[in-house]
Amino acid sequence: MAGDIWNAQQYLRFENDRLRPFLDLVTQLDPDGEVRTVVDLGCGPGNATALLVDWWPDARIVGVDSSPAMIEAARQHAVPGHIEFELGDLRDWHPDDKVDVLLANAVLQWIPDHLDLLPSLTAQVAPGGVFGFQVPGNFEAPSHLALAEVKRKWADRVPPGLDRPGSHDPAVYLGKLAEAGLEPDVWETTYTYLVPADPDPGVPCGVTEFVRGTALRPVVKALNEADAADFVAEYDALVRTAYPLHEIGGRTVQLLDYRRIFAIGRSA
Repeated sequence: MAGDIWNAQQYLRFENDRLRPFLDLVTQLDPDGEVRTVVDLGCGPGNATALLVDWWPDARIVGVDSSPAMIEAARQHAVPGHIEFELGDLRDWHPDDKVDVLLANAVLQWIPDHLDLLPSLTAQVAPGGVFGFQVPGNFEAPSHLALAEVKRKWADRVPPGLDRPGSHDPAVYLGKLAEAGLEPDVWETTYTYLVPADPDPGVPCGVTEFVRGTALRPVVKALNEADAADFVAEYDALVRTAYPLHEIGGRTVQLLDYRRIFAIGRSA
């Protein structure tokens, strides 16, 4: 991805919701034998990476991310000699030695040709090790269809070629992992998030703020401040209609269905 579009603080506004798929992935990883090295590609702000010590307390844990802003935030979780963070692009990442557990959590969707990248990633897994990743599968959801609609209307101001996330269906990932010689385990889950929302139409709603930390981020970063505010306002109007407000448990919320695709490959 060109430049650094990421904002760790915005991303972490929905920390618990973003953390759940990571935990659901990690709990299914079952490498054979001793785990000496764990690598988390696309580690983001490092809050999830730091939890890996609960699974593998004796391993060297390394988080890698291409965003300087994310790595700066992640380094608050570093433990010398145990948990460390590195600036790097997973597209050309190669470890000194093969790793026992390799993770790519919610990052591959940002790489348009990531299917072609899977063989080089799986080749870095040690015998008996595992490669696990998860990607969003919600690009046909109202949240993303609304974004595409507003981008079309703003085609004269939104720069072409912006990074746009995308993923494939579970069967595609299963086939690719099998082709790479790994034993595949692939599934999908749809989470329903209760996203806090302000009923004031002059304040961006909860779904807008959720998407602002990911798919909306490249657009906002590419526009000047005034245009970015207008773009977000148009987007917000659409998602307020697509995701009506509800009163649940004394809170005003929107219900955001979020499909995730999980894949694990085990090395013989």
